[in-house]
Formats: sequence, structure tokens, C-alpha cells
Amino acid sequence: MTSTTESAIVAVWRNESVRLLAGLARMTHDLDLAEDLAQDALVAALEQWPHEGIPRNPGAWLMSIAKRRAIDGFRRDEVLRRKVALLGHELEEGEMPDLAAAVDHIEDDVLRLMFLSCHPVLAPDSRTVLTLRLVGGLTTAEIARAYFAKESAVGQRISRAKRTLTEVGASFELPAGEERAARMREVMQTIYLVFNEGYAATSGPSWTRPELCLEGMRLARMLAALAPGDPEAQALQGLLEIQGSRLAARADAEGHPVLLEDQDRTRWDQLLLRRGLAAVERATALASSGTPGGSYLVQAMIAACHGRARRAEDTDWAEIARLYDLLASGAPGAVIEVNRAVAHGRAFGPDAGLAILAALPDGALPGSHLPAGVRGDLLHRAGRHLEAAAAFDEAASLTGNTGERELLEKRAAACRRAEASSDASVSTGSRQARPPLD
Repeated sequence: MTSTTESAIVAVWRNESVRLLAGLARMTHDLDLAEDLAQDALVAALEQWPHEGIPRNPGAWLMSIAKRRAIDGFRRDEVLRRKVALLGHELEEGEMPDLAAAVDHIEDDVLRLMFLSCHPVLAPDSRTVLTLRLVGGLTTAEIARAYFAKESAVGQRISRAKRTLTEVGASFELPAGEERAARMREVMQTIYLVFNEGYAATSGPSWTRPELCLEGMRLARMLAALAPGDPEAQALQGLLEIQGSRLAARADAEGHPVLLEDQDRTRWDQLLLRRGLAAVERATALASSGTPGGSYLVQAMIAACHGRARRAEDTDWAEIARLYDLLASGAPGAVIEVNRAVAHGRAFGPDAGLAILAALPDGALPGSHLPAGVRGDLLHRAGRHLEAAAAFDEAASLTGNTGERELLEKRAAACRRAEASSDASVSTGSRQARPPLD
């Protein structure tokens, strides 16, 4: 197999695996079986595509292979023979020409899989990790790093969650009415986490994983369409699309991270930005009409402040700081405080931001590079370069992302150069001020 073919298969799998799994889960009502069938389809692709070429519709091809494996398995297994009759009209090989129509259901299938993963019988942590595994396509190791947990523990949690859904006979259909409303919060949180893993990857050589961002935005649009009167669902779509509009500008030509204030804003995706701002306006209008908004609406309003600034110096940091204060009062947390420190540092000076960081309890965000990274930035702006360098070094040692680590190391080195330059300037200034020796 050539490296080009292998890369193409990997790309197809990344794009199609979640939709494939979602469709198979709907048809088999068995998550483990659906995962096995999807893996069988991948093995078939690895065997056949190098010789036969990648099919015009690889998603339909993978679904076709998985369906045939399902039929073969059902026919061999006496225990599952009843399912052959139940699903006969849907899985008969004679209906394979309708695969394109089957693929058309996949949008609903992914959302159905997400609501299943957020079933109330599962603990909140289990809902999130199961959705990240099944819908987000993250590996168990990536989820473990995202949650600062052991990989074995996350794997066991995923297995228990799937077993629990099987034991309670959880429905694979989209919930309706009050049940749907009750699960909306968990679904939105999970979409948000999927997007964030793509926006700032916890590991790997790349700072971003655009495919996860695209998946998060796609799911957020689907959810917003499903709940047009929910300001939080509209706000989530707006938040993710505004942030997603900056993806191309977040890295330079060599793939190195570019911070927000240094980005070429002409590279922002204007279509995504307009759609995101429109979604925020819809959310704001709904909230103004009496339907209460929440943390996603405030975060979307913060993102909109950045999105409306044509230049970094046009950013309304005072308004952003006010919004972070509002967010902290309604949804307090260490991550919010770190971001609030950034906003106050820009709006009112670095000492204001450092004071917020200093108020964080000991051990807040254990293992995270965020507090140290923000402290380094604020210390650098305050002219305390050596302290800033030490903070950036600490942050670099904690991040698992190669690109982010390189950026932090560069910032530490820049701070040391700034300190050396400052020392030289002071030294030179002293000689000039000193009276002539004679």
C-alpha cells in the first residue's frame, strides 16, 4: 500500500467512521456490535482499496460492507436469528441499491447516537466520555488526557456505560418532549467538549484537529435546528462557528500556533463568522423575549466581541471583562477564572489579571498548563520577564501538545532575551549617568 493510499484511507475513516457507527447502531440496537461491524468494514477497505481504488462514495461503500457483515453474522448466530426477521426488509442484500438513501439518514443517526450517549441512566462523566468515544471519534488515550485521568479508568468507564445502556434496554430513537429537554444540557456540553478538543488539541503534533471542530459545529447546527426556541442551543452554534471561523488563522504556513492577537484576520472564514454572529443575535433575541439564556449565551457574546473587532487593538476588552464577571457569577469555575484573568489583564492592566490568578485555590486545574501560561503572559506584560520565563517553562512542561509546547518555549526564550536586553539598557544607562571620572 502506498503512503498516499494509506493517508486517503485514514482521511476517509476519520470523516466517515462516526456516521457509519451511528447508522449501524440505529439498525442493530447494539453499540458493541456496531463498533465490530464498523471495524470489519475498515479492514475490508484496507484490503481492497489499495488494489481497486477508493470508491466514489466511500461512506456508502463502508456501510454496504458493514451491512453484509451484519447479515452474515446474524445468519450464523442462532441467538440473533430473530433480529434477521426484524430487520430483514432493511438489511436484505437486495436493498443495497438504496444505500444512498440510507446514508441520507445519517445526520439524524449521529444526533440519535449523541442523545443515547447522554442517557440519564449514565453518570455525567460517563455520558461525556462515551459520546467523545462514539460521536467525537476520540481514542481512549485522548479522552484520558483531556480529563487528566488514567487511560485504563476511562476505558473501563466506557465499557460500563455501554453495558449499562444494554442492561436497561435504552432506546436508540430520538427522545421527545420533556425527556429531550432534560438531556439538552448534557448534549450541548458534550458538543462543546468535542469542539474544544479540536480547537486546542490535548496531544499530538498539531495545535488543532479541524475535523473535530467541523464535527462539533455540524452537531451544534443540527441541535440548533432541532431546538429553534432554545437560546442556549442557538448560542452554542454561534459560539462554535465564531471560534471555528478562526481555525485557518490559528497556525502559520509551517503549522506553528498563532495567538489571537497576532492572527491575520483577513484569513478568518467570513461565512462562518456571519453565521455565528447571526446565531448569537437569535439567541440574544430569544433571551430578551423571556426565555432565559445561560453560560453558552455569555460565552457566545464574548466570542462575538472578538469576532466584530477588525483589528486586535479594536477589541472591547472592558466589555469582555464585564461578560466574564457575569459568567463567573453564574457558572463559577477555575477555567472561567483563568480566562477572566486574561480579560481583566488586557482591560485594566496585568496586575488586575494577576490578582485574579492569585485568588485561585491551591491545586486548581491540576496538571493543566493554562494557569501557568496565563501567568507567564501577564508577568511578561508587567515587565517581569524572568518570572514570566519561569511560568512559560512550567506551562510547557505540562502541555501534551507539541505545537503548544514549542510556542510556550519560544515565549520563555523571548522573555529571557527581553530581560537580557533590559539589563544591557540599564547598564548602559548607568554608565551614561555616571559623572566623568576626571
